[in-house]
Amino acid sequence: MPPTFTVEYIDLPPVPEPMPEEFSSRRLGRSALLLLAVIVAVAVVVSLLPGLGSVRESFSGARPGWLLLAAGLEVLSCLSYVLVFRGVFCRHMRWLTSYEIGTAELAANSLLSVGGAGGLALGAWILRRGGLPPGQIARRTVAFFLLTSLANVSALIVAGIGLSTGALPGSPSSALGLVPAVIGVVGICLVLAIRPAARRLARRARRPKVALTLELLAGGVDEALTLLRTGDWLVVAGALGYMLFDVAMLGVCFQAFGNDVPPAGVLLLAYLIGQLGGLIPLPGGIGGVDGGLIGTLVLYGVGATSAAVAVLAYRALVLWLPVALGAPSLASLRRRLRSEEHDIAACAPGEDVEVLGRGRVPASELVGT
Repeated sequence: MPPTFTVEYIDLPPVPEPMPEEFSSRRLGRSALLLLAVIVAVAVVVSLLPGLGSVRESFSGARPGWLLLAAGLEVLSCLSYVLVFRGVFCRHMRWLTSYEIGTAELAANSLLSVGGAGGLALGAWILRRGGLPPGQIARRTVAFFLLTSLANVSALIVAGIGLSTGALPGSPSSALGLVPAVIGVVGICLVLAIRPAARRLARRARRPKVALTLELLAGGVDEALTLLRTGDWLVVAGALGYMLFDVAMLGVCFQAFGNDVPPAGVLLLAYLIGQLGGLIPLPGGIGGVDGGLIGTLVLYGVGATSAAVAVLAYRALVLWLPVALGAPSLASLRRRLRSEEHDIAACAPGEDVEVLGRGRVPASELVGT
């Protein structure tokens, strides 16, 4: 009689997805050193290059109190980013977890040369590693990007109309206000057209991955519109605060060196147009954002020296403060993810549960209650 064997099948836990190489400590450390080297090089050029005497004189008259205020405003901008992150992605994780993921994303945006997408990619990996479904992460990442961009585009339209009509002072011509406003309106119309267009293309796509990507894109637009309709205060306050505290910080940087602050409409419009320089693939957008901000301010009548001094100080703070906040957060998240001591999975969709007095509610809403 032949021998018999018993085979047991054991369900092994899934192997955790390793952190992408671009977010490794070694890669981020190299980016930080490169960023520091560029800042030092700019400081050396300003200190030694002939013809920049007025810039050096302005820097020597810095007012520490105003610079501290600028730093405080940047911290408030970072905290506002945490608010909108929590409002879009999940309210069921602890505030500490929301803070760590949000500030880690901001640090990645400062260190990586991908036009601000580095932070979103890092956040997506953290949430996926924490147990959230990829589809949910993809839809909400699209919604997060659209909502934070909507705050900027809305401000662009308001400032542009204000400057073109004369309701806001400071524009040398009405066209310099009207053109940005029109671009903003066109941008919103294009985003609204994405949803039906993406779904039509998804139905015709022959490749499943392409169809899925298009459906997730349309789903992200749906999520953004739903959050807008509900008027979620975390999302609204976070998106506006993330932008407005940053703009206020730029204005304070003018005061920090004894220069007049540009009119509010000019400052806001120059800030929003200048940020497009961040799309240039350079670490932290160095060169692109700086040049865009200075050039736009000068175009709207701000003196070249005062614009350069304020923008350089602003950029130094806006690059390094998020790194100072986010580096410890990323280190903490790495430890917690390795030891599975996190509450990210509380945000995963679950079955509905019957609750007395509340009816059927998602199981995730019961976490921490």
